[in-house]
Amino acid sequence: MSLLVKKGLHQVEEDLDDPERSLKRELGAMDIAVMGVAVAVGAGIFSVGAQAAADYAGPSVIISFILAALVCGLAVMNYAEFASSVPVSGSAYTFSYLSLGELLAWVIGWDLILEMLMAASVISKYWGIYLQNVFEFLHIDIATEFHIAGVAVSWPPAVIVAFFTILLVLGTKLTSRVNGVLTAIKITVTLFIIVAGAFYVKASNFTPFFPPSEPVPSGSATGVMGQSLFSFLSGADPTRYGMYGLLGAAALVFFAFVGFDIVATTAEEAKDPQKTLPRGIFGGLALVSILYVAVTIVVTGMVSYKEMAKQEDVSLATAFKLVGANWVGTLITIGILIGLTTVVMVLLLGLTRVVFSMSRDGLLPRQVSQTSKRGTPARLQIICGIIVAIVAALADVDQLSEMINIGTLSAFVLVSFSIPVQRKRYPDLKRGFTVPFSPVLPIISGILCLWLMSNLAIETWLRFVVWLLVGFVIYFGYSYIHSRVRIEGHELAVADNFGDGSSDAAPASGAGTAVAVETREEISAEAAPLRHHWLAIVLTILAGIVVLTEVVLALTGVMSVKSMSTGLVWLVMLVPVPGIAVSHIALARADSLEQSWDAVPRTKLPVWARFGAAIRMPLGLLSVGYGMTAIAVVVAIVHMVEVL
Repeated sequence: MSLLVKKGLHQVEEDLDDPERSLKRELGAMDIAVMGVAVAVGAGIFSVGAQAAADYAGPSVIISFILAALVCGLAVMNYAEFASSVPVSGSAYTFSYLSLGELLAWVIGWDLILEMLMAASVISKYWGIYLQNVFEFLHIDIATEFHIAGVAVSWPPAVIVAFFTILLVLGTKLTSRVNGVLTAIKITVTLFIIVAGAFYVKASNFTPFFPPSEPVPSGSATGVMGQSLFSFLSGADPTRYGMYGLLGAAALVFFAFVGFDIVATTAEEAKDPQKTLPRGIFGGLALVSILYVAVTIVVTGMVSYKEMAKQEDVSLATAFKLVGANWVGTLITIGILIGLTTVVMVLLLGLTRVVFSMSRDGLLPRQVSQTSKRGTPARLQIICGIIVAIVAALADVDQLSEMINIGTLSAFVLVSFSIPVQRKRYPDLKRGFTVPFSPVLPIISGILCLWLMSNLAIETWLRFVVWLLVGFVIYFGYSYIHSRVRIEGHELAVADNFGDGSSDAAPASGAGTAVAVETREEISAEAAPLRHHWLAIVLTILAGIVVLTEVVLALTGVMSVKSMSTGLVWLVMLVPVPGIAVSHIALARADSLEQSWDAVPRTKLPVWARFGAAIRMPLGLLSVGYGMTAIAVVVAIVHMVEVL
């Protein structure tokens, strides 16, 4: 089987019929729409727009929001078609598995884990910060941090994560009701802020609407490493405002629309998904887009973007402070706190549903995908909650917020390109919603998402590469050999030839007859499992020596990372590539060999000739090779930060 082996619809139906690993359908269109609004209307509506106006685009950030909304709308149409036609948990991961194949599905599932894990951790951390602000406003003297062995631990993120983890374990419907109440409150607060801010809007603050491009100030956080990949590859100096600024702002404010892909993870829990999912997704997106554009018009009209650019930690509250309406700051802080509360809930839900689907498919340990009597993956929900709480309580996650964007956009890209493939593979599949003008619109959607990705910072791309490499380590080290699709494909091939696969009878198909009569000695002579792996082993060992030497020299201080030449850094990153390439060739040959064993009676095979025996060595080499590359890239990132 190739790396792009696909999951079949019959396997999806088996998942839905598995009483131990199925979710309870209890969400309506309103529940889904509220969930989308809940995850999107959070800190982003109060901070991202102001930051983008001050540091990137000025008043033209309004156009940036509209561009981001249009791109999100195109992508969401693809999600709506997939979710209404294949209403199972997993969102983009499951959709990609059906149309693009296992390796790409793993990549997108791994990206979704990145998106939701980082988002849940970042938002939980921010929730703790704003809770501290509320304590200060109310003159409550409660410390939100304590120290253990010199490590600062923030307890509010752990509390909010624990609260929603318990709710989600008790049932998705109960959590949805709590979510609805909190979402109604924060929308009311948002509308009040829009109305209050409108009284301070001045037409002069919208001029110039498209500020001219200017160099990034020395030492700015948006310097070379913070420069967009697009402007870096084009050879342009780091700038803000102008066209690059508008595009960079569009990529930044896309963070505000993160969440609608998460809504699609609830497809398996939606009642009448062919109707409720499209209605809920599009209804939520429309409301959020209107709120965002309204808030952006107010914040850019209240204060000149130049004044906001001089401030630290720019937010919507900054604009009210500059016009003397400090009282609104308290209301905004409370609104943010409530807004972040529901975001944490939906992100925890989405993270668990993606991991649940990957676990059910065997790409992650299958034991954690069992559901409770309440129809929720309780064990997995608790595990995810603990991980998010630990990361949020201990880590400084501020610098990782853009990782949420690149994870989301990469998912949008693959889902967009999957639509034409799925239409061709399953032309008769019942669809509750269809993307118009396919394949043109899905392809345009994918290209626009790639364009937004190119406007993310260089450092974000480098971190993303490391995350992908770590994902490949896990995939080739565990997921490949435990994949249910592969195991069932192997068992099916054996059953087709020999029934239960245990007899010495000739295979049913004529193609396997010649192989079936081979002797144990002939098979052993022709198919020794390690014969064609030696070159891959040698290349991997040599690469390991080079990477290990670099790391040891850096850690012992013999050679600082900064003093390393750029050529050396690039060389060490590329050293594992030959070993990886040869290991892939060895894996392909070993995989073909194992497929030939499916046509041989079990008693005719050597002891080692079982499913997984021949492929374990190249899989191990690939896992090691990608791991070494990840380490080399981390060293390169440190080198670039030190030098630039």
